Amino acid sequence: MPRIAFALALPLFVACHSTTSPSSTAQFAQMPPDTALLKPGDTRTFAIEYIAHVKDVPAGTRSLRVWLPVPQDTAVQKITDLRFDGPQPRLCTEHKFGDQLAYYELANPGAAVDLKYSFTCARREQVTDLAAVAHDATETDATPAFFLADDKLTIVDARIRKMAAEITAGRTTTLDKSKAIYDYVVSHVKYDKSGTGWGRGDTNYACDVGKGNCTDFHALFMSLARASGIPAGFEIGLYLPYERGKQETPGGYHCWTFFRVPGKTWVPIDASEASKMPDRAPYFFGAHTSNRVTLSVGRDLVLEPPQAGAPLNYLLNPYAEADGKPAVTGKDWTYRDL
Repeated sequence: MPRIAFALALPLFVACHSTTSPSSTAQFAQMPPDTALLKPGDTRTFAIEYIAHVKDVPAGTRSLRVWLPVPQDTAVQKITDLRFDGPQPRLCTEHKFGDQLAYYELANPGAAVDLKYSFTCARREQVTDLAAVAHDATETDATPAFFLADDKLTIVDARIRKMAAEITAGRTTTLDKSKAIYDYVVSHVKYDKSGTGWGRGDTNYACDVGKGNCTDFHALFMSLARASGIPAGFEIGLYLPYERGKQETPGGYHCWTFFRVPGKTWVPIDASEASKMPDRAPYFFGAHTSNRVTLSVGRDLVLEPPQAGAPLNYLLNPYAEADGKPAVTGKDWTYRDL
C-alpha cells in the first residue's frame, strides 16, 4: 500500500454547526506530534461502522438528547467518507479538547433508538525519534500546562508525589523520568479485568489493586508523570487486530497516553499493550501502532451543547439524556481493512 502523507494540522470546528457548515479557528488542548520527529512507519486504512444504541428509554419521554463521539483528522489520522444514516445530527465541538460530537435532539422517542455512522480512517504508525528528544528544550507552547492538572479519578496527592520521586530518583531529563515511570507501571500493574472497579481510569484503584485495563494503566502513568512536572494526556478510541484482513469480534475500546518533552513534542506510550506483550515493551515507549482510531481526547468532559448530568469520565460510548436524566446506552462497531 502506498504511504499516505499527513499534514500537521489541528482539526478545527465551530462550536456547533450543521454537517455542511464551514469550520472556524479555535484553540484546544490537544497533543499533536511534531511530525519532523517521527520515524517512517506503516499506514493502515480501514472502514468503520459505528452503531449507537439508546435503550430502555422511559415511557412518556418527550425529549431524548444523544451525543456520539466522531473521529476527526489529526497529524497521524485522516478521516474521509464520514456519513450518518437516518436523522442527520449537528456536528458540535467540545470546548476544552476540541472533540467532535454528533448531537441529536429526538422528540417523543420510542423505547429504543439506534443511530449509525460510518467513515474511512487512514492511520499512520507513530514512532518517535527518541534520540531527538533525549534532552529538554525551552517550552514555548502554553497548551501542555492543561495536562498537568488532576482529573477527577487521575489524581496527584502526597502518595503519588512520593512514589514519583522514588521512581524518578537520579533521572534528570523528561525522557529518562518518563521511561522510569513507564517501566514501573508496566512491571507493577497486571492486565486483569476480573472483579470490579477496573476500567474507570482510577489512579487509586491501580495503586491499591495493581491490576486493571488500559484506562487504569494510563491513569497511573499520567498521575506519576504529572507529579514529576511532566504534562500527560489521554486518548480513547477503537482498536483493530494487529493482522491486516483478520476478522474477529471487535473489542469495546482501547486508550493510550502521551507525555510532553518540553519544547520538543508529545511522545506516545501504550503501557497496557506493553504489559500484555513484554517483548514489545521497548517499542510501546515512544510508539503507537496504526491499528487504532482516536475518537476523543481528555477526561471529565463537558459536552456541546452541555449535558444536564455530571462531566463524563471519558467519551467512547454514546451518551444520552431522556428529559434531562442519563439514559442507558451502548454501541456496536464493525471494521473492514481496505
